[in-house]
Amino acid sequence: MGYDNLIYEYDETSGIARLSINRPQVKNALNKSVRKELRMVVDNLKNDYSVKVLIITGAGSDSFIAGADIREFKDAKPIEIEEFASTLGQQLLTDIENLPMPVIAMINGYCFGVGCELAMSCDIRIASDHSKFGQLEINLGLIPGAGGTQKLQRLVGVGKAKELMYTGRIFDAIEAEKIGFVDRLFPQDKLEEEVSKIAETIASKSPLITRLLKKTINMGMNSDLRSGLAYEKVNFALCFGTEDMIEGIDAFFSKRKPEFKGK
Repeated sequence: MGYDNLIYEYDETSGIARLSINRPQVKNALNKSVRKELRMVVDNLKNDYSVKVLIITGAGSDSFIAGADIREFKDAKPIEIEEFASTLGQQLLTDIENLPMPVIAMINGYCFGVGCELAMSCDIRIASDHSKFGQLEINLGLIPGAGGTQKLQRLVGVGKAKELMYTGRIFDAIEAEKIGFVDRLFPQDKLEEEVSKIAETIASKSPLITRLLKKTINMGMNSDLRSGLAYEKVNFALCFGTEDMIEGIDAFFSKRKPEFKGK
């Protein structure tokens, strides 16, 4: 399927898919058209178990997502914004977070507003060293509305999250890595190569067990420790009913590379 504002590529051999926001003329700012196409991709991926890893990035060389297209909000009414958040805003990013496969944000430049919120909806954030970040909504008389107020504090701590959101300041890639907003940092000319290596490593594992692992981690993030441990125990036991667990242990003792089938 073709898209007007996205580039979607899938490598059948590796099982790695790549999704690029393709509006470089406006620094890949998200408008409703982009969000509707993202909605279509996410809905298709929910049940696509052939995709082992998804990489999300921005087209061009200087921007991941530079925020929302503010022009669309200028005359919006509160009831319209609530409906928007329930479909193409907060809910869309929640659905990205809950995709079955690991999702990597490859941040290749400006990452502001909803760009930060989309990145925080990914499992892993890997950035180039020239990237810039910021939850800038306060500068427009707004608060983050796609998960930023909740996810940023969980990621970098309450105090740092408040400082960043209260001031609406831009911070660089070095600070982003230091506070834990991004997980890895690479030079711009090495970003593609390094992200591909990480994606390939993840894709080489059992896709069945990787999906189970993601569900277990996400459940723990959103529950108390006791509930998370109980969920982990059940899912750990489920691994013992899979062919991939048998293959992994046999490969270990045979000193060979496992060949996982996702069963």
